[in-house]
Amino acid sequence: MIELEGVPELIDPVMVAAFEGWNDAGDAASTAVAHLDREWKGEVFAALDAEDYYDFQVNRPTVWLDGGVRKITWPTTRLSVVRIGGDKPRDLVLVRGIEPSMRWRSFCNEILGFAHELGVEMVVILGALLGDTPHTRPVPVSGITSDPDLARTMDLEETRYEGPTGIVGILQEACTHAGVPAVSLWAAVPHYVSQPPNPKATLALLNRLEDLIGLRIPLGELPEDARAWQLGVDQLAAEDSEVAEYVQTLEEARDTAELPEASGEAIAREFERYLRRRDGGPGHATDGGEGSSYLRDTSSGRTRPPMPPRAEPDADADADTSDEDDSSED
Repeated sequence: MIELEGVPELIDPVMVAAFEGWNDAGDAASTAVAHLDREWKGEVFAALDAEDYYDFQVNRPTVWLDGGVRKITWPTTRLSVVRIGGDKPRDLVLVRGIEPSMRWRSFCNEILGFAHELGVEMVVILGALLGDTPHTRPVPVSGITSDPDLARTMDLEETRYEGPTGIVGILQEACTHAGVPAVSLWAAVPHYVSQPPNPKATLALLNRLEDLIGLRIPLGELPEDARAWQLGVDQLAAEDSEVAEYVQTLEEARDTAELPEASGEAIAREFERYLRRRDGGPGHATDGGEGSSYLRDTSSGRTRPPMPPRAEPDADADADTSDEDDSSED
């Protein structure tokens, strides 16, 4: 039984979820939800029982010291709520955890139980996949749904993916069968520089989420982190002729594919984002989103990217040619 004592009545709540693991290339998705939780000072109100869903030999608990007292943190999924005021207040329910090891149907039912009790109007699940996309271009973000009506009204892609899936795909289908509108947002992370963090992909997910739910998200230091990340990868690629040549090949393929893509919808989306941000304070840059460019910075500190062009086995890679299919379930 779900008890939500102390949780206030929420205003037009949207649930935003991300899970570490198979669906989280470069930790981009889980970092995006962590950013929302930090910037809006989320308050944790529930945690799923770790015994029910996790294999502790796969996701081990950690021991830490608190004033000399040893404590244990168990791998789990936590839910927090953020209250967002302003002219058009809307609250968020944030779900952040690790992809469960077992009992996925029960796991999704429990998440949906919280969504029902809180009156959640829509579930947005963030994910990231590895793909053949160059780090020098805007991060591709695909919006996917299993609901044809939602696809039509929100200008999303209706998923056609078939193949292995993760908890993101399972939760989205569970929402659809329960009659809860659900959307997955997927960022494509370059497979040749897949190690976390990837602030550019995190920033792109937050920009697309902002467009989807109509809230201005404070970006903090993410734009600067994204610029520094790109400069670091630029410098590393310049030191290796094979990497530089491979990146150039990806750039040419991407640019050729996107020549017809300067659509009215994309232009309108960028203009709407500009209007939302022009009157505010810090965190206005849209670096990492569609149509944005990156300034150069002087910091890097990133590790050397692995040699291309090997694709990861779990990537369902070709992000540029099959984002809409692979990303909905990867």
